[in-house]
Amino acid sequence: MAKPRKSRQWLAEHHGDPYVRRAREAGYRSRAAYKLLEIDRKDRLLRPGMTVVDLGAAPGGWSQIAARSVGEKGRVIALDMLPMSPLEGVEFIQGDFREQEVYERLLQSLRGHPVELVISDMAPNISGMKAVDQPRAMYLVELAVELAGSVTREGGSLLVKVFQGAGFQELMRSLRLKYNKVQVRKPEASRARSRETYLLATGFRG
Repeated sequence: MAKPRKSRQWLAEHHGDPYVRRAREAGYRSRAAYKLLEIDRKDRLLRPGMTVVDLGAAPGGWSQIAARSVGEKGRVIALDMLPMSPLEGVEFIQGDFREQEVYERLLQSLRGHPVELVISDMAPNISGMKAVDQPRAMYLVELAVELAGSVTREGGSLLVKVFQGAGFQELMRSLRLKYNKVQVRKPEASRARSRETYLLATGFRG
C-alpha cells in the first residue's frame, strides 16, 4: 500500500534534514540534541556536577547532551512512558510521572537532593487540528511546570517546549510569578514552519 502524501512529504523532509544527518554522524539519538546544544551555548544551562531531570526523554537526545555536560559528578534522571535504551550516565524511569508511584520513584532516586534543572521536550501526538493539539500541548507544559516546582531547588531553572497559541501568554505570566526571569528561545534546529518554541525560566523562587 502506498504511503499517504503527507507521510511521503514528512519522510522526504526528515531524511533531507541536515540536523538529522548531523545527529546520525555524531551518534546522537535525535536531531533534538542540537536544540539543547544551541540553547546551552547561549545560556550556559548545563554545568558539571548538576542534577538534571529530563521529562519525556525518549529516545534520549537531550539526556545524551545533559549527561555529557554534567559529567561523572552530576546526575541525569530521565522519565518517559515509552521505553528508552540505556545511556551511560543516565538513570531512566519508565512510566507516567503523573502517577504517584512513578513520582515516588523519582523522589527515591533523587534521595532528597534538589534538582538544578528540569528540561522537557515533550509534545503530544499531533492530530493536525489546532483546537485539539494546542490544549494537549499546554497540558504537558503545565505538568512539567508543576513537577519542576516540586523538585527544583531555589535558584534552579526550567527549559520546556511550548507551542505558540492559546494559553501561551497566560503561561508566561504564571512562570514570571515563580521564576526571576523567563525568556523565549527558538533554536535554529527547530523547523521554521513549526509553532514550537522553548521557554527558559531561571531563578526559581522556591
